[in-house]
Amino acid sequence: MSLLAIIPARGGSKEIPRKNIKTLAGKPLIAWTIEAALQAQDVDRVIVSTEDKEIAAIAKQFGAEVPFMRPLSLARDDTPGIAPVLHAIEQIPDFDWVLLLQPTSPLRCVDDINGIIDFCRRKGASSAVSITEVSQHPFWMYQRDNQKRLQPIVPNRPEITRRQDLPNAYIINGALYLARTDWLVENRDFIGPETLGYVMSPERSVDLDTPQDWRWIEFLIEEANA
Repeated sequence: MSLLAIIPARGGSKEIPRKNIKTLAGKPLIAWTIEAALQAQDVDRVIVSTEDKEIAAIAKQFGAEVPFMRPLSLARDDTPGIAPVLHAIEQIPDFDWVLLLQPTSPLRCVDDINGIIDFCRRKGASSAVSITEVSQHPFWMYQRDNQKRLQPIVPNRPEITRRQDLPNAYIINGALYLARTDWLVENRDFIGPETLGYVMSPERSVDLDTPQDWRWIEFLIEEANA
């Protein structure tokens, strides 16, 4: 299986300006993902999809390829996440598998990348995405109706009062998206009815979106290096 790793990194970001190249623990955010991808044993090529010349230059500095510049029309706030991936496949079509690695998961490591590839291969799956167990279970969540009355998020749920009796519940953590290229082009999404979930640890599943997330990740990196 030939495998193309795609790292999408547009220049615009609202919560954290220039987020993808902002320095995190001594190196640009995007460098964390590039370095992990380059170490993965089954990844044949690592490319960055960006419309931003500065991001492109930094990506090349850390060893990724930038074989094309993404059109500005695919770098808008409302651009669907799958659009840059499908565009990259059109530019570089000769790979059996595609792995999407978002820069906002800097604590994802090479073992996670190798792990999902091996998991997908062993299971004979067409696609797999990374998940992590939720810290707040949906069985214990509510919404409010127009009268401010509490209504369970999960209707007709069983009454469970002990955490250890709850069924496992997971959330997609945004770190790893893997699919056969032909399957992805046909489905135009990494997630379908047959998609498998690859479990990652909570400490490596932090998705960086807000300044608070950034401070938390800095703390985790400092703790790991202490």
